[in-house]
Amino acid sequence: MNRVRAAAPQLAGLVPYDPKYLPAEAYLSANENPRDVDAEVRAVIAKRIAEVPLNRYPDPLANRLRDMIAEANGLDRASVLVGNGGDELLFDLALAWGGPGRSFLNLPPTFSVYEANARLTNTRCVNVPRREDFSIDEEAVLARVAAGDIDFVIVTSPNNPTGLRAPVAFIEQLLAATDALVLVDEAYFEFSRETVRPLLEANENLVILRTFSKAFSLAGVRLGYILANPAVIEEFLKVRQPYSVDALSQVVGEVVFEMRARFEPGIREIIEERARVAEALRTLPGVTVYPSDSNWILLSLEGADEAWQYLYDKGVLVRDFSRAPMLEGCLRATIGTPEQNDAFVGTLRAFIIERNGMRAQAARLEEGR
Repeated sequence: MNRVRAAAPQLAGLVPYDPKYLPAEAYLSANENPRDVDAEVRAVIAKRIAEVPLNRYPDPLANRLRDMIAEANGLDRASVLVGNGGDELLFDLALAWGGPGRSFLNLPPTFSVYEANARLTNTRCVNVPRREDFSIDEEAVLARVAAGDIDFVIVTSPNNPTGLRAPVAFIEQLLAATDALVLVDEAYFEFSRETVRPLLEANENLVILRTFSKAFSLAGVRLGYILANPAVIEEFLKVRQPYSVDALSQVVGEVVFEMRARFEPGIREIIEERARVAEALRTLPGVTVYPSDSNWILLSLEGADEAWQYLYDKGVLVRDFSRAPMLEGCLRATIGTPEQNDAFVGTLRAFIIERNGMRAQAARLEEGR
């Protein structure tokens, strides 16, 4: 036998998730914190890691970290679950609430992994597109869940890649309108300064997803967590991978969470830089800048794919959405350090000047015919 049988049918035509992580001088493509964990925090991490018995399995539920997160959020341990990044928990959601004969409500354009997870679990994906300005079509969403056939909904706040947070009043309406599980993805809430945490006790169908990857500079460690009703957490426990959060990641998470106040100045700088970069981009001819409550800015311009290549050739890596459905002509730029942000804006300005200059020259040649 020199052949292998086909993989599961739901994989046919599925394109693996690819963040387009390429070598660059300025990484502004993955919404990471541009500043690494500082030396003092690293020193504490190193001391704690040296004490970890590597021959033993980790605490399967990361209970010490669960307790810390629970206390900070005014909850019991039973309302918290830690995962191998938010990505594991999103897949667990699709496993627990999706499947054949079940439906997921999606609000595109948004994080593509949501729909991919639905497809992998044979869950029907029902799309309610956002409006032209990327705000949620609230009336359409409420009308769709009223049909009663939706099993879970994901609302990203702030939404990736478009940037706006979801109105808390709308989330409250949505929770009251359906018994579907509503996951609010707050991976970037530290930059929006807004959370739906106050809605948790009164709404059994609310799950809040958060991550250490962004504000706390731990994208390389893979730690995320959810806050939810204990009965919902129990369902997640049935599908999660055992020992999914290794002992070293648990220690890193514990130290960073204990010392999380040290990250606040960097978060404030990103918020301030976001406003500065947006204002600078608005001065560029032909560039549309979309409002952002997160640590990136979505913009559109003619020739966005060419602009991406020009930026990359000059050492600046941003995310290219120019051919993505409902995001045609768009680029997404993470807010980096002031120096990286200046390099991005300056290089994009140079691209526009060169492009407009070539157009003007072509027009003069045409007139001279």
